[in-house]
Amino acid sequence: MNKGRLEAFSDGVVAIIITIMVLELRAPHDQEIGALRPLLPLFGSYVLSFVHVGIYWNNHHHLLHTVKHVSAGMLWSNLHLLFWLSLVPFVTAWMGQNHFGQWPVALYGLVMMMSGVAYYILSRAIITHHGPESTLRAAVGRDYKGQISVFLYMAAIVLSFVNRWVALGVYVFVAMIWLIPDRRIERQLTS
Repeated sequence: MNKGRLEAFSDGVVAIIITIMVLELRAPHDQEIGALRPLLPLFGSYVLSFVHVGIYWNNHHHLLHTVKHVSAGMLWSNLHLLFWLSLVPFVTAWMGQNHFGQWPVALYGLVMMMSGVAYYILSRAIITHHGPESTLRAAVGRDYKGQISVFLYMAAIVLSFVNRWVALGVYVFVAMIWLIPDRRIERQLTS
């Protein structure tokens, strides 16, 4: 099966996710600059989520460059990833509208963690389909970077009940780790 439909569908879902997130940013009815102040938490959560969704989209793009043929397992694994990413607008809005409260920050972390788990499952489905000598297997190996990210999300979920700002810092740190697309895949594709 060709990977074109998988890529197109995934790109469309990510575009919708970002669109839904930006629609939560409602312009104030006052023209004074101070009217934007109440929107800062919502805007901050939007920026964090936009970066995370962008990172997933970017790395998903690189991941699919290693795919030659699509299997049913890859289709379902991809849907699993898109399911968790589709929850990002909800947790983003909840977190921003409630000024980064403990439970919204924890649920945000859960959605990010499960997105990371789903991404890991998708990469394993690709490796399983293409075999142990596949380009992706050679690039990511055991994928310690992905596993560490999931662990950091788990830690941040717990930390959100101790200090939500530290938990948010962990979410930002994980985003910084992944901000540059996975060069392991780029290096493997060019060699």
